[in-house]
Amino acid sequence: MKSSHSPARVFAAFDDPNLIAHAGLVPVIRLAERCGLPALVAEKVRLTGAKNGAGTAADAKAMSVVGGMVTGADSIDDLDVLRHGGLPKLFGGVRAPSTLGTFLRAFTWGHVRQLDSAARAFTCNLAAHTGFVPKSDEVVFVDVDSKVKQVYGPAKQGASFGYTKVRGLHFQIVTVKTATCAPVIVATRLRKGSAGSGKGAASLLREALATVRAMGITAQTIVRADSAYFSHKVVAACRKAGARYSLALAVTQTIRAAIETMDPDAWTPIQYTDALWDQEEERWVSDAEIAEIEFTAFTSKKKAFHTTARLIVRRVKRLNPKTLPEGQSELFAVWRHHVIFTDARSC
Repeated sequence: MKSSHSPARVFAAFDDPNLIAHAGLVPVIRLAERCGLPALVAEKVRLTGAKNGAGTAADAKAMSVVGGMVTGADSIDDLDVLRHGGLPKLFGGVRAPSTLGTFLRAFTWGHVRQLDSAARAFTCNLAAHTGFVPKSDEVVFVDVDSKVKQVYGPAKQGASFGYTKVRGLHFQIVTVKTATCAPVIVATRLRKGSAGSGKGAASLLREALATVRAMGITAQTIVRADSAYFSHKVVAACRKAGARYSLALAVTQTIRAAIETMDPDAWTPIQYTDALWDQEEERWVSDAEIAEIEFTAFTSKKKAFHTTARLIVRRVKRLNPKTLPEGQSELFAVWRHHVIFTDARSC
């Protein structure tokens, strides 16, 4: 199969005024309107001092940005997708990309906080409207994480090199999920690209947990995060909000010393990769084992921050067959440890 026309003579464009490429945007925008997103933005976001009319009609401009993002736009120019085909017949008040760019560039940190306030109120309305609030006997997981988004051009505000060694912006995100629903974003924050993963996590988590309670969720809540977020401030935020926590730990000298105090008979084999079931002993034969002890963290901080909880350790054998002669086994076992610090009974 080959093309039958010269590339210079072929041009494809979606310009039929009667066709709608993104009809699925209709129920999304209607849901946002029913949950009060435009009204919340108009009430809370005040771009005082913005030039060239950037501060006017914040609700229409915000909805245009949201609609463009839902259709897949990932740049200001891409927001022009809302003015193609028959979409202008379905939606009114769509702003041009240049207008939206001026609007977004007028935001200061204070304006972003106003938008955060509108987003939190909208999330609570959305939870009530969609039946997201779980039953009291369910467990609600609050997950905290971050990611570096690569950007291009040294003039990008806040762009810098972080642990990924690429120029980017480093955002934090908090999601909530239950056994019956997909994760829902309840808090976000954009930081400089060189910011540490855990920087500002405690304050963001406080806002996220406040949003979770404002949504009407009274079930047991467990905060989960990797070792970058293990700090006395994060644990204090969880305890103050009445939430449980399950945080990964780096295996430091202190943690290693705690592991060495574990009873050798306390390790329990668990079903793991390539595990075998022993019929006679009725147990799994596996290279993975698990044990736990009581552990007090943050002893170098003020006594008010000292926290005693469960230290759960999973260990797997550190094997490297390439370094062993054929037919020769290891002289003694060497383990890799994966550690979690938690006050939850199920995590």
